[in-house]
Amino acid sequence: MLVIIGSITVVLCVLGGYAAMGGKLYVLWQPFEFVIIAGAAAGAYIISNPKAVLGRTPKLIGTAMKGSRYNKDSYLELLSLLYQVFKIAKTRGLLALEQHIEKPEESTLFQQFPKFYGDHHAVVFMCDYLRLMSLGSDNPNELETLMEEEIETHHHEQMQVADAVQTMADGMPALGIVAAVLGVIKTMGAITEPPEVLGKLIGGALVGTFLGVWLSYGFIAPIASAMKAVINAEAKYLQCMKAGLLAHLHGYAPAVSVEYARKALLSEVRPTFYEVEEATAALPPA
Repeated sequence: MLVIIGSITVVLCVLGGYAAMGGKLYVLWQPFEFVIIAGAAAGAYIISNPKAVLGRTPKLIGTAMKGSRYNKDSYLELLSLLYQVFKIAKTRGLLALEQHIEKPEESTLFQQFPKFYGDHHAVVFMCDYLRLMSLGSDNPNELETLMEEEIETHHHEQMQVADAVQTMADGMPALGIVAAVLGVIKTMGAITEPPEVLGKLIGGALVGTFLGVWLSYGFIAPIASAMKAVINAEAKYLQCMKAGLLAHLHGYAPAVSVEYARKALLSEVRPTFYEVEEATAALPPA
């Protein structure tokens, strides 16, 4: 939503300011200049990126447009889930979680926490490490290294898309110059025309430079930044789980392990200790 509001603001302020100082909007309507810039940018994007990155791009753009789904309520739910999982593991043993770990899509436990349950990667991350623990992998240092490696790998995969979009944004002003040069070449072919005709042709050529810079810094680069914010938020969600799981592996009580997880969060999305305490107290019996 914020991306949409920001984009509307960019359009209104730039075009509205231009019109307010006496500019004629119809002069900016140069569809072929846009085709040159956008088409060249899309072609360069396809050339420079592997198929996997191209495939992930539309989904990540859509996610960036909606914004991060990880807010305070999401983390309060996650901390409540961690508390419930650790409580079961402490009182009944990790084997009591086996039915949830092996068939998470059928887990009545996970279904109590819909935001977590709808996050496929988070569910897989949780189940994989609970499974490792149940199989006897109880060295916190080794598991921490493994978790960090997995989070970093997933983060790197997602950042490939954001970096590719940022690279495209960096190239848009140059492609705008290409469109402008082609417009000038067209103008030079009509050098014998009267000044009013030449003025219109030169103005149309300069629109190419304007479009390249405007699309780059007004839209493409901000979308790349929004992508990075969403990716970083997802990594933080996994790091929160990591902190709780490692604390549990060290043998701490469920409430203490959850507090370790809570402390890993950024202040703007971190529930208070008392909010977590109230949420966990309201959970059904494990």
